[in-house]
Amino acid sequence: MQASSTLSFILVILVLSLAVCSSSKIQQSGQQKEINLADPTVFLHDGTYYLYGTVEGNSGEGFLVYTSKDLKNWEGSKGAREGFALRKGDSFGTQGFWAPQVFRYNNKFYMAYTANENIAIATSNSPLGPFTQETLQPLAAPVKQIDPFVFIDDDGKMYLYHVRLQEGNRIFVAELEDDLSKIKEQTLQECIMATEPWENTANVKWSVAEGPTVLKHKGAYYLTYSANDFRNPNYAVGYAISSRPTGPWLKSTSNPIISTQNIGENGTGHVDIVKDKKGDMFYVFHTHQADSTVGPRKTAVVRISFKENQSKGQDVLTMEPNTFFFPKVRNK
Repeated sequence: MQASSTLSFILVILVLSLAVCSSSKIQQSGQQKEINLADPTVFLHDGTYYLYGTVEGNSGEGFLVYTSKDLKNWEGSKGAREGFALRKGDSFGTQGFWAPQVFRYNNKFYMAYTANENIAIATSNSPLGPFTQETLQPLAAPVKQIDPFVFIDDDGKMYLYHVRLQEGNRIFVAELEDDLSKIKEQTLQECIMATEPWENTANVKWSVAEGPTVLKHKGAYYLTYSANDFRNPNYAVGYAISSRPTGPWLKSTSNPIISTQNIGENGTGHVDIVKDKKGDMFYVFHTHQADSTVGPRKTAVVRISFKENQSKGQDVLTMEPNTFFFPKVRNK
């Protein structure tokens, strides 16, 4: 082969190699990965889903937010503060930013969350944040408290479901003042403590019931919660029903409704509920990273629905295991 032909051949090979490498990088950048957020929550606004949660390994900085149009494919993080919807320094807390909930009230967006094992509520003009407080302080309480969930009833009354750390993780409820600045102490009631075998499989003295979420269906209140320590593979979800938002609560005989037995993943819990654009309900929760590894925990989703009780009681809340999936975010 002549020298000029050899040079041309080498140049062709180099161009093809560069093209393959470039294609490989593009393909790699387009790959999707599972989302590592614990205690996840999803908020739907104007056709866009917003996903928030505990950022394990970086929970001292605040809350990231991802966006999606279909619950399965996500982009982000998209928060107003370098990907964070709430960033340390803009609102109460210096560490342990856990378990956020975002909701809309009086044309503003609110985030109820845990920091420093206290509950705080911040506001924003956008689901992307920044969520801030004028005065960086938590809701007053005589004990440590975590895992807030604000429920607004049909009559406009607001209730704060939350966990108080006293003789175990126990779920309480109290009415909130209209400005969400504090609870009405005289309305405080205990809702759930872990007493059943499935709720304390390790038989520990400090039993755990946490992660409350409440929805209303046919005049009844359904309180979903998680039991066992989150590091326990048997961390699982159950629910209880009441005719009033403050209880008393009757636990379902079909508990747990989400567990490693019916999902096939360890550490299934800390649930939020979101309705999609068609009105179907989905549980948003987390699982362990792998069979032998707890964290970082992964965000997961499964569809739920109400089924008519054949004994003519209140409808039964059920999970549809064949709809389970891990949401994915595209690599940058």
